[in-house]
Amino acid sequence: MFSKQLWPLAFVVFILTSAFSVTSLPADIEKGRRKVVHVLEDDTGAVIVQTAPGKVVTHRGGSITLPCRFHHEPENTDPARIRIKWTKVTDALQFEDVFVALGRQQRVFGSYRGRVFLEQAGPGDASVIIQNVTLEDYGRYECEVTNDMEDDTGFVNLDLEGVVFPYYPREGRYKLNYHQAEDACKQQDAILASHSQLHKAWLEGLDWCNAGWLEDGSVQYPISHPRDQCGRKDTPAGVRNYGYRHKEDERYDSFCFTSKLNGKVYFLKRFKKVNYAEATKACIRDGSVVAKVGQLYAAWKFQLLDRCEAGWLEDGSIRYPIVNPRSRCGGSQPGVRHLGFPDKKFRLYGVYCFRINKEETAGGNKTTKSPTDSLKRRKSSNSIPMNVTRVI
Repeated sequence: MFSKQLWPLAFVVFILTSAFSVTSLPADIEKGRRKVVHVLEDDTGAVIVQTAPGKVVTHRGGSITLPCRFHHEPENTDPARIRIKWTKVTDALQFEDVFVALGRQQRVFGSYRGRVFLEQAGPGDASVIIQNVTLEDYGRYECEVTNDMEDDTGFVNLDLEGVVFPYYPREGRYKLNYHQAEDACKQQDAILASHSQLHKAWLEGLDWCNAGWLEDGSVQYPISHPRDQCGRKDTPAGVRNYGYRHKEDERYDSFCFTSKLNGKVYFLKRFKKVNYAEATKACIRDGSVVAKVGQLYAAWKFQLLDRCEAGWLEDGSIRYPIVNPRSRCGGSQPGVRHLGFPDKKFRLYGVYCFRINKEETAGGNKTTKSPTDSLKRRKSSNSIPMNVTRVI
């Protein structure tokens, strides 16, 4: 067995360019941009498994390369005897199979079928491309390379550009156990946020005085402006942590995470205010559906949707997004304003609708093509890759 310890002597810079990886950077910045991955050598010069030192970043619906390279000595090792396996680390003791290849034989597992391919950028490349990235793809991945009895592993963290938002249902605050919180986020086009996502949101100014579930089963809440009603005024700002709670018996709110939309949220212009049933019918007549809470937050974050008009959402709540704060629109901070859950018979509000992109298929997934086909097209046209992977 090769030692899995990497001795810090020198850094080798491996340059990857990928036309499949995307970010929200403007197109004029993305042109010609390259992804830089640093890898380590041991004191014999033999590199075992090399992966990205930080994290790779994309958004929902994009494509991303999880970089991994390997080197075996002697170099004349039969490629057919090299096994490449990718797994997702779901927690400290559990792994989810993603992809495995032995020579030319390959297999993709579960929800990754049809979306994961070897990059095949040359000898020693174990990188995989994930297409049509989903919210659930977020997390930590392990790249394992095995040659007979020798093996080594490396890890890649896949991050998503997105937004965290607190959520509670019509029934009120602190009504959700862990599983109900998980379902509530999914119903609003989101997933339970991770601790790192909540911490990043706090760094960006999220301040919320009610504790909520996170994906690891802990209960936390972010405080940017300490006050007595939120854990004492004299305590420092930060993410307050209740620790891991009983998933069945204890009840809190939830913190959800969502990313870029495969569609558009818009306020439906009407001369008259509508009740909930009329709002639903109005969106359908316009070729859309009533927007979910997560979709409105994503539109606020990525579309920069700014509308000082309250409207119905799918869960029966009334909200509106503010990018440029003004006094008549609910305060001095940007955000999605929440006016609660009124009686659905009230004709006091407008409605926010959501329309999926035209390229979406009937099943809700984008049509994907294999990286090999796209590479052939790029070579034939000599075009410059426009989309890149960003490594932090």
